Amino acid sequence: MVDLNKLWLKSYSPNVRPHLHYPDLTIPQYLEKSAKDFPKRSAVVFAGTRYSYQSLAGMVNQCAGALAAMGVKKGDRVALMTPNCPQYILGYLATLKLGAIVVQVNPMYVERELEYILKDSGAQTIIAYDVLYPRIKNVRKRTALENVIVFSLGKPAGAIDENAIQAELLLPKYPPQFQQVPVNMNEDVAVFQYTGGTTGVSKGAMLTNLNLTANTLQVAEWLETMEYGKDKVLCALPFFHSYGMTGCLNLSIMNAATMIIMAQFGIKECLELIKNEKPTIFPGVPTMYIAVNNHPNAQEYGIKTIKSCMSGSAPLPMEVVEIFEKLTGGHLVEGYGLSEASPVTHCNPLLDRHKVGSIGIPLPDTDCKIMDLETGERELPPGEAGELCVRGPQVMKGYWNMPEETANTLKDGWLYTGDIARLDDEGYCYIVDRKKDIIIAGGYNIYPREIEEVLFEHPKIMEAVAIGVPDPYRGETVKTFVVLKEGQLATEREIIQYCRANLARYKVPKYVEFRPALPQNIVGKVLRRILREEEIQNY
Repeated sequence: MVDLNKLWLKSYSPNVRPHLHYPDLTIPQYLEKSAKDFPKRSAVVFAGTRYSYQSLAGMVNQCAGALAAMGVKKGDRVALMTPNCPQYILGYLATLKLGAIVVQVNPMYVERELEYILKDSGAQTIIAYDVLYPRIKNVRKRTALENVIVFSLGKPAGAIDENAIQAELLLPKYPPQFQQVPVNMNEDVAVFQYTGGTTGVSKGAMLTNLNLTANTLQVAEWLETMEYGKDKVLCALPFFHSYGMTGCLNLSIMNAATMIIMAQFGIKECLELIKNEKPTIFPGVPTMYIAVNNHPNAQEYGIKTIKSCMSGSAPLPMEVVEIFEKLTGGHLVEGYGLSEASPVTHCNPLLDRHKVGSIGIPLPDTDCKIMDLETGERELPPGEAGELCVRGPQVMKGYWNMPEETANTLKDGWLYTGDIARLDDEGYCYIVDRKKDIIIAGGYNIYPREIEEVLFEHPKIMEAVAIGVPDPYRGETVKTFVVLKEGQLATEREIIQYCRANLARYKVPKYVEFRPALPQNIVGKVLRRILREEEIQNY
């Protein structure tokens, strides 16, 4: 029976079901199914190397055997600190096969960020790209790490010592068979997806096995051009990000698609891969599609193989859609999600009407409502702006070891997103503003408080505030406003260099403006809004 309050159901494509069945199958069990149905089909293409579904399933089992022999068991945390590569996939799926929990670690994290996540999660095992080993070595004593497994991509890094295990020597010792450890789909956590917070403290969103399976099935249903065993997915989004994990990795495995993997997005390599491998699906962020649009010879690379693209993480300008669809003949639609929802909750219909400036409508089995900002208890009618709240099988269990934060975010099964939005009379959703002062640069979420915490530790700085300013390529970039202590002098370059030593590269401010004072309200709170408005006027 159609709920008359769910305005968006009338806008569903005839090929998309509003309700789905969610089997008790983990992502590794979907891999087994794909390997059985398409054993010889390429599962992974990376740096000129190919692995079939059969061989990938076998290597995942070897990896699970190796981790089990090290003592990794159900509920243990295994950190992954690696760019996109086959080894990430093995570590991820093997961990899930053991009923253990994947702790996602951005490989760009500096030592202070890495140490926080390892300590908070209690990870005892880490699988990492060997180039990153020095960072792990420097924080290891202050964490619970017992096992450090490293792998190389090409020439082995020279900094590895006897305290790390080489993955290449490990796997051949174990058989290519391993049974899935039984899990409770709804209760057992599969992934800690760390997300920043307005408090400046990163929170581990606990995503269950059901969350992962449900969101992947929802996305697959939405991508109505997708066919089991026939697609190729260009994996340019990082797997350590929830969007890349679901939209590239899990989606491919569940649908026996070939993963064409990029360790890092670069337009030249991207177009070469499109030309040689002919992907049909390209999940991404606006900066990637802008790069394709602006390449003078894009059409010479056979980009017309691309049938469907789902864009997220930042607003997608309509002119970008129009140019991209004209170049490829495919479909590019804007969606929306957040780590706490595994992450996708909304998307514009792929083949039907997509509305300019809208994040679209809720995915199957997903509800949304707009609640008033004052109390968070009154549901608002279409047209009025308030906090966007979502509910569905993809919504997290809660934040790891943060009951208060969990209670503030999850209320009666509803996830309060912190984004201010409105619905139109057809149920399409529009993000109006962000309740949190989040900066979204090139698809990365940056929380100003993290940058400010680092700046406040600088001996010359008295006050600092970070905001997002318009950037034609990244959507937004970071600008900081700094008030120096009396008698101190500093340069923009000096502050930026200091940030580079203490923050991941994408969080480092591009601009620093020195001011004698910052705008404040009557209680002394810095008014970011005024700084933002000034920047927009000057843009």
